[in-house]
Amino acid sequence: MAIYAVGDIQGCHTELVQLLEKINFDQAADKLWLVGDLVNRGPDSLAVLRLVKSLGDAAITVLGNHDLHLLAVASGEDRLHRGDTLDEILVASDREELLTWLRHQRLLHVEGNFVLVHAGLLPGWTVEQAARLAHEVEATLRSDNYVDFLAHMYGNQPDAWDTDLTGFKRLRVITNALTRMRICTDKGRMEFDFKAEIQNIPEGYRPWFDIPGRKSAEATVVFGHWSALGLMVKPNAIALDTGCLWGGPLTAIRLADRQLIQIACTDSSVAKHW
Repeated sequence: MAIYAVGDIQGCHTELVQLLEKINFDQAADKLWLVGDLVNRGPDSLAVLRLVKSLGDAAITVLGNHDLHLLAVASGEDRLHRGDTLDEILVASDREELLTWLRHQRLLHVEGNFVLVHAGLLPGWTVEQAARLAHEVEATLRSDNYVDFLAHMYGNQPDAWDTDLTGFKRLRVITNALTRMRICTDKGRMEFDFKAEIQNIPEGYRPWFDIPGRKSAEATVVFGHWSALGLMVKPNAIALDTGCLWGGPLTAIRLADRQLIQIACTDSSVAKHW
């Protein structure tokens, strides 16, 4: 059995199919770990959802910010944005089946010494604490009251974790850290506007994975979300968003030996709106 972790797909169905063919993916024996953002901006988000869902237990996906955006739009708690390519899902005959499946996915997956997450972990969180907090959001998304959460999900405040937080503010901070964070201060105060290259990080901030004393540093965190960062393979952090959506490759890594597998982006997959 092999475990392959795959970067942000964002509707690039052609490349995902080619990747599965290239690694000779065996649904009965292998595992596919997906860092989230299955959908949006790319050409065929509907086909991606259907394919990943069809893999059953062979695929483990964590939710990304674009996946949550789809759920919010579908529930009427957000609107479509310029460049979104979600309409095909919203009018699909199996829309409700796919959306229900999506909101039952995880925000964090821990297995052995590996942690799978879309964006990152706050430096003050241990892996165990992050898993417990992720479960709070997961349980809410899977509940009958999930629309109430989606209605209060957006916002940049509070921008730091506090154990005294309750209600939607608590869930928002957890969600923002796991699905939106790229940089933070050494004390874990997040900043959400920055999306650029690592050398342009504003003063006072660092990549979340470079914070001194990060409490999850003994584990290897596999994540995506930061296409301007690109591929990064460190002993305790693996970044896999290589921007297939923007013309870069779709990247996978075999976790056992860290062998990289990449599929070139097809012209038809490049986002039409920047």
